[in-house]
Amino acid sequence: MTYLVTDACVRCKYMDCVEVCPVNCFYVGDSFLVINPTECIDCGVCEPECPVDAIIPGPDDASGKWLAINTHYASLWPNITVKGEPPADREAFRDMSGKFERYIKDFSA
Repeated sequence: MTYLVTDACVRCKYMDCVEVCPVNCFYVGDSFLVINPTECIDCGVCEPECPVDAIIPGPDDASGKWLAINTHYASLWPNITVKGEPPADREAFRDMSGKFERYIKDFSA
């Protein structure tokens, strides 16, 4: 089992979750974070730290969409172990749904 980052993180990227992770399994892209499912130990300490509820226990659904997304980007993006500065315009995107499909154009599973 693993935890996964979902749509709510896109364009918000608060990063409160990063510093509590005991195994440093978060990876960072321009618009959002992902969790490397093979590194996550399913401890769950990251989930309550996310102010937008973007972290869920996975796999998320029968299609495995978020498992595929987290796995893919964790293999491409750099590891992050220290909380960075979230985007200045994050509040404008906080309650928006469908952000992944709208803003991330380079993913196909």
